[in-house]
Amino acid sequence: MSDTVGTDDEVESVSAETADAARKLAADAERVVVKAGTNTLTDDESNLDVEKVAKLVDDVNDLLERDREVLLVSSGAVGAGKGRVDYPNDTVEESQALSTVGQSQLMAEYSDSFDRYDRTVAQILLTENDLEDTERFTNFTNTVETLLEWDVVPIINENDAVATEEIRIGDNDMLSSSVAIGVGADLLVTLTDVGGVYTANPKEDDAAERIEVVGNNYAEVQQLVDRSSSATFGGIQTKVHGAREVSEHEIPAIIAKSTEPDVLEQIVTGKPVGTLFVPTNGETDE
Repeated sequence: MSDTVGTDDEVESVSAETADAARKLAADAERVVVKAGTNTLTDDESNLDVEKVAKLVDDVNDLLERDREVLLVSSGAVGAGKGRVDYPNDTVEESQALSTVGQSQLMAEYSDSFDRYDRTVAQILLTENDLEDTERFTNFTNTVETLLEWDVVPIINENDAVATEEIRIGDNDMLSSSVAIGVGADLLVTLTDVGGVYTANPKEDDAAERIEVVGNNYAEVQQLVDRSSSATFGGIQTKVHGAREVSEHEIPAIIAKSTEPDVLEQIVTGKPVGTLFVPTNGETDE
């Protein structure tokens, strides 16, 4: 499929020159934030999927072997907890408790999987206050810089156990964009169980087409996303919003399918994968 979207919903195309320049920026990224969603890490019964975790770690290691710095923003704690404890997460308190069960399992699996490459990982749990308070955020960035100097992989998640409605970041898609902006990342990659942004919900519409590049056509793309989102697919909205946030800070962003072979390696070798968000230099079309 070309960069022009040919559907009944008119979406302005992004020039091949603009797309190529953004892909080169992504390929040259030295510091990369990778966000992995719950569905990319757990099975249909919400159990942590060891093979999915291993595949993600393999992909991250591809970047590390190319001397790229990687920060991994990982969901999956509540989902992994549901797979271990037979309780629903109907209330905030239950979700918080499940996250404490799942987070330990999640980190244990990451540690074991990165051990295959003789790599060490570190856990960082954040709330909105940590990002908004200047002193706390400075402490966070200082810790990240030290870990990266030590060649340790920071694995970041929202601190669900203590977060309340007032201090919740609310979604790791937004957490990953805030982290990417805050640590001066060169690229944000959001891995999901869907291959990018589509003209319709691909889980319901076989005619849905992947939008390869988002730039000056953002308003039209946002309208398509709003119309196609549902209770089971609505997560794409926060992914698009997070990608747009970093693109407005001159950082390219890519939403791609986690099961794509060598997905991160493809990105840093300049291949077209998923949906690319072109840096906008702070400009918007809204």
